[in-house]
Amino acid sequence: MISAPLTRDTWPIATCMHGFAAVGRDGTRLHDAPPETWDAMFAQIENLGFTAVEIADSHIRPSELTPERRGLLKQIATSHSVELTSVHVQRQSVIEPGRGEENLAHAHAEIDAAAELGMRVFSTGLHQPFSEAQRRALWFWTAPGPVDPDDEDTRALAVRRLRELGSHAASVGLPMALEMYEDTYLGTADSAVRLIEEIDLDNVGLNPDIGNLVRLHRPIDDWREMHEKTLPYAVYWHVKNYARDEAGDGSWFTSVPTSMELGLINYREVVARAIELGFRGPFLMEQYGGDSLGVCATNRDYLRTLLPASA
Repeated sequence: MISAPLTRDTWPIATCMHGFAAVGRDGTRLHDAPPETWDAMFAQIENLGFTAVEIADSHIRPSELTPERRGLLKQIATSHSVELTSVHVQRQSVIEPGRGEENLAHAHAEIDAAAELGMRVFSTGLHQPFSEAQRRALWFWTAPGPVDPDDEDTRALAVRRLRELGSHAASVGLPMALEMYEDTYLGTADSAVRLIEEIDLDNVGLNPDIGNLVRLHRPIDDWREMHEKTLPYAVYWHVKNYARDEAGDGSWFTSVPTSMELGLINYREVVARAIELGFRGPFLMEQYGGDSLGVCATNRDYLRTLLPASA
């Protein structure tokens, strides 16, 4: 977490990488792209007024870059006045059947890379790769995906492996944020809080991304109650919003991405509450569909109006 005094102008607000293709038109992965491609990406980020970015390992895996390429990534970002705020290891659960140990090793490597690059936080979760149905769907959250088993032994394994990662992160001076995500042990407010308490490390907290739950085409818990339970544990925060509607009799549900200001979650309310509870971590602007980067910039400007002059 950040201890220095913060203002609405200095609070770290990063953009996600959803607006950039993980694989170029010529088939080259962004991870392997030439410096010119990276430079163009950071130029776009800078041109929209962002001073920070989250590196998603779906796009670039810092631990798998050569030391020279890692240095180049930071050098290019710095030339555009963009900070590498975090690395987010996604869809590589430490309890994924058949791949848990491999994913654990990858997460350890990304923690070391994040520390080397001077990042503020290491971010991960328990969500797994998309199911075939999710890959076919227009919006992946409308189709069923993997589900963590209702099994105490598996949950205990998740706790042990996440505690191991948290201890590693602490040893290099990083907080570790666990992202809330449906059908995982981080899929409800109660289960997520219980998991943090079971891990029981001061540097391990939540990424209370309630937007991941608001968008589901199924019954959900009240967004106010979910925030009230999870915000005391927040160390990093992916923020996004969805317009949601549902039938009074529970016969149908629908959601689509929208801006932070217009969606179901009242961020004016929950941001004020988070700060009241002591949240001082970075924000990450996230958006699916359309001009993701542009909407993230709009959301950033809105968020600045919600932040205090000092905190």
